[in-house]
Amino acid sequence: MSFQDFETEGRRLVILRILSRRNQFTTNEYSLNDELKGSYAHHISRDKLHGDLAWLEEQGLVITQTPRIGWIVTLTSRGADCADGLANVPGVAKPRPGA
Repeated sequence: MSFQDFETEGRRLVILRILSRRNQFTTNEYSLNDELKGSYAHHISRDKLHGDLAWLEEQGLVITQTPRIGWIVTLTSRGADCADGLANVPGVAKPRPGA
């Protein structure tokens, strides 16, 4: 596995974990990107974030809505299972014990 793959899988797990802690398991792309940068040191472009969100949606882990002013992202039950380590999805890192 390349470092880029390692980083991408970890970032996808972080996105799922952020959503799992939000009220109604929903947030917008701006808040999500701010938390990725501020709390997790994932400094990525909006295009890369959109790519991750589209990929997560294809896997059935999130639902995205795209109103005019940014994406709204909602965690699915499968995404919550993945965030908690109860489901294994290739392309998303597995949580470490105690993390």
